[in-house]
Amino acid sequence: MGAPPGASWLVAPVGQPGQFTGAGFTEDDLLYAKTAEDFVRHEVLPRLDEIETKKEGVMAALLRRAGELGLLMIDVPERYGGLGLSKTTSMLVSERGALCASFSVSWGAHTGIGTLPLVYYGTEAQKQRYLPKLASGEWLASYALTEPQAGSDALNARTRAAREPNGGYRLTGTKQFITNAGFADLFTVFAKVDGEHFTAFLVERGAQGLATGPEEHKLGIRGSSTRQLILEDVPVAADSVLGEVGQGHKIAFNILNVGRFKLGAGAVGAAKDCLAVALGYAAERTQFGRPIASFGMIQRKFADMATRIYVADSMSYRTAGLMDEAAHGIDANTPDSAARLVKEAVEEYTIECSILKIFGTETLDFVADEALQVLGGYGFTADYPVERHYRDSRVNRIFEGTNEINRLIIPATLVKRIGQGRLGYTDFLQQVEREIRDTATWPPPVAGPLEREVRAAEVAKRVIAYIARLLIERSLASLKDKQQHLEILANMIIDCYAMDSVVGRTLALQGHGRREDDELRLAMTNVFVASANERVIDGARRLLVNELEGEELRRHLALEAIVPRMPIRTITVKTKIAEALVARGLGAVFLR
Repeated sequence: MGAPPGASWLVAPVGQPGQFTGAGFTEDDLLYAKTAEDFVRHEVLPRLDEIETKKEGVMAALLRRAGELGLLMIDVPERYGGLGLSKTTSMLVSERGALCASFSVSWGAHTGIGTLPLVYYGTEAQKQRYLPKLASGEWLASYALTEPQAGSDALNARTRAAREPNGGYRLTGTKQFITNAGFADLFTVFAKVDGEHFTAFLVERGAQGLATGPEEHKLGIRGSSTRQLILEDVPVAADSVLGEVGQGHKIAFNILNVGRFKLGAGAVGAAKDCLAVALGYAAERTQFGRPIASFGMIQRKFADMATRIYVADSMSYRTAGLMDEAAHGIDANTPDSAARLVKEAVEEYTIECSILKIFGTETLDFVADEALQVLGGYGFTADYPVERHYRDSRVNRIFEGTNEINRLIIPATLVKRIGQGRLGYTDFLQQVEREIRDTATWPPPVAGPLEREVRAAEVAKRVIAYIARLLIERSLASLKDKQQHLEILANMIIDCYAMDSVVGRTLALQGHGRREDDELRLAMTNVFVASANERVIDGARRLLVNELEGEELRRHLALEAIVPRMPIRTITVKTKIAEALVARGLGAVFLR
């Protein structure tokens, strides 16, 4: 049957098709994840002081040790010395290994944006030459896209590739904020051939004219290597071009898609660590004669943290499952397999990857902040890892495309796909119009413990379709310049994917674990969907008010009539969530 197209959940009924929930991991998957977590806990974190002070050779040595354990080869095909595992396994390993951001950023830069350009775009000769070394950790990789004046506007790069008579090139320019630059053996460098054709090149560290600047002094991820990469007439052979001349933008943007996908998962892993530390502390810390875990405002914090994490986790593994399903139908032995993998299993889920990056990184920021508050003054000290997570988390909203840029990517990609007729939006909008005029035309409710939540997610899809059409019809030509409008629409779409994913997951997980576990997941789903439902209609209302007035505004505000009212006893529900977490830990929520 194949994987559903990207963003098709915007028009499909909730829970159709089914989604990967995380309950289906194999023993091998869990073993890889345990290997990653044990390595970080027992070999990386004990060297934290050396890492944070950038002691010479420590990070490179740890990455090579990760290579010995097989942690650098998960995404590399078997024929090039890798394991060729699924995206769900890769995501699980990234999540469980995200206990030290300085290391996980360096690790992710090597295995993700450093290695995957070769996996997806390399020639056979390039893959044979480099991938076995990268998979084993013999060589370490880096990705050089950003420049001092070209961050979000990556195509404004000034690095030049001058053609040589022998068919090669000479690269000149400066790259900024390059992770792993201090020790990488291989760089994927983007430059403009003839000053205009944006192109990717593979450049080895020993190339003449290649140098790095001093290490940046950073707020967080202090142990990762971040330097300028300086290229002064660096000679590279013709066969160092990665992909095709003038097609570097495709490599840059699709590889960043994968980076966003993995970054979202890593952020959730760090958020779980923050919550676990806060739970343990609050259960033991006594004030006014009782554990602070019994105080209402602390319980509210625990419920909100756990709920956000559960929702982010639901979206992450759903997206990984979609990518795996899409990749499953591609024969790795065919000549066009890499190109199909990029198009059908990476580019197709651009919207979902941007959503994960935004929601995951903002969840970590929220959880790190609340966890630090639970710990009080102790949270502000380096005695607990929350202080480090708090510092380290801030960069996540900046790299792999800022969250602002990703909020523009989401509606831009949606509008493009609507214009291409890929989502069946015309038929869906006609259905929405009928339902607004006559609620009797609504499909019958899905009976069960989440009946209201299913309805809310279904309504969110209709509200977004209605608003998207209005914006397109009124201002398609200027829509790209209406960033505040697009930000609101993006937030509505993010909440819709979150609602759809968490409802689908909770329904699918019923009966997995104890009855109390079902009740906890149901409670978190109730809490999240009730708030997201209000945010979606509020976003629609704000967009309508900013676009319309008078009778036309009143006519379009009739949209509010289809939005369900979802009053819930928030205080009671959040108290129950917190009590369950304190009593049973995160294992009550996550089946791994």
